[in-house]
Amino acid sequence: MSDNNNKKNRSRALKWDKLDNTANLFPVIVSESVSNVYRISVTLKEEIRPSLLQKALDKILPYFDVFNARMKKGIFWYYFETNNKPAPRILPEDTYPCLYINPYTNNEYLFRVTYHKNRINLEVFHVLTDGNGALLFLKELTYQYLRYRYPALGAELNDTLTADTSLNKEDSYITNYKKSAKKNYKTGHAVIIKGEKLPKDHFGIIHGYIPLSEIKAAAKSYGITINQYLIGTMTWAIYKEYLKEQPCSKPISTCVPVNLRPYFDSSTMKNFFVVVSAVFQPEKETYSHEEVLHIIAESLNKQIQKDNLENLLSYNVSNEKNLVIRAVPRIIKNIAMKQVYKKSARANTSTVTNLGIINVAEEYQDYIDRFHVVLSMSKGQNLKGSVCTYQDLLVFTFSSAIKETAIQKTFFRQLAKDHIHVSIESNGVYYE
Repeated sequence: MSDNNNKKNRSRALKWDKLDNTANLFPVIVSESVSNVYRISVTLKEEIRPSLLQKALDKILPYFDVFNARMKKGIFWYYFETNNKPAPRILPEDTYPCLYINPYTNNEYLFRVTYHKNRINLEVFHVLTDGNGALLFLKELTYQYLRYRYPALGAELNDTLTADTSLNKEDSYITNYKKSAKKNYKTGHAVIIKGEKLPKDHFGIIHGYIPLSEIKAAAKSYGITINQYLIGTMTWAIYKEYLKEQPCSKPISTCVPVNLRPYFDSSTMKNFFVVVSAVFQPEKETYSHEEVLHIIAESLNKQIQKDNLENLLSYNVSNEKNLVIRAVPRIIKNIAMKQVYKKSARANTSTVTNLGIINVAEEYQDYIDRFHVVLSMSKGQNLKGSVCTYQDLLVFTFSSAIKETAIQKTFFRQLAKDHIHVSIESNGVYYE
């Protein structure tokens, strides 16, 4: 099939779509300082050819309705409309990660693609999809780029997507909603990490490269999972360096997004996650690292159960289902949602998200070196962590809006004490 015929066959009539339940919040709270943009990047084993990357983006974008969209303001809600403008231009990376995406300078698209040496960066406004949906898009972009770079590679897939890529765009929140759900969590105040801020639009990034086998062995030695080990160690580092190992009336509470797709047999490209909180309340003088690990593990084990996850998603959907709320104009809804967000923002210290093990199609594996995930800052959260694993390498990334790095250093030093060999890479902002 020629490119011209493909474009003709894939052309889109103008159509609209609702935002999913989680996405409804993001346009209300977005600003230049709270961008709600995250980054997933893939590093190849050779330098990127930008013309081929642009060609690849132009080719795959029409397949993905979730990305091939612009956002509009309705009377009652925001909504998506097909975007028939040319795909965003591929540009060299020349800013810090996760900055606000201005749709008016981006052909009205809500994502951008940049490159730096061997790395392809996909940055996404969270209104479109979560990390799992974005990862599918990035993988297909990378596959198509590699096919253009090496024409003999995957020739039979020249005009199709790989078999494990879903184009499903159902709102899985609505599909799995149960009417009887009630709120079963509290939103009190948590420890907020404060400090001297980095200059405006500056963003501190530290990547820790960790052998998967070593961190698996360390977590196993404590009788917990890798994710519990990482979140618990970050919690302990905050307790040690920020609270100076002193009791506190407020907990250290970490947001942990949970991908709901495997729990509810969903393949949606839209957002489909809920957030649980890993909570540590420092009530006594001194806690050991191991004590904090087990407190965090217990906190997460209690919450990451299908019944609880179902209740969380259903409670979140119940407000959207409320007939009175649905009839309220969008402008008034926005005011109420901002107030709810401000209150909930005080309930968490940080966020740690884990995309898990990233698998790529076998024929492309030799061309791909590693992946990274970077989270932007949100109100009240000046330090976040993100995790992804490719082959035998786990990458833990700290993103920060403050100059002090004692928490990050203590985190990685504790890993070293647990016989984990870590190599560190920074974007250099701390040395300016």
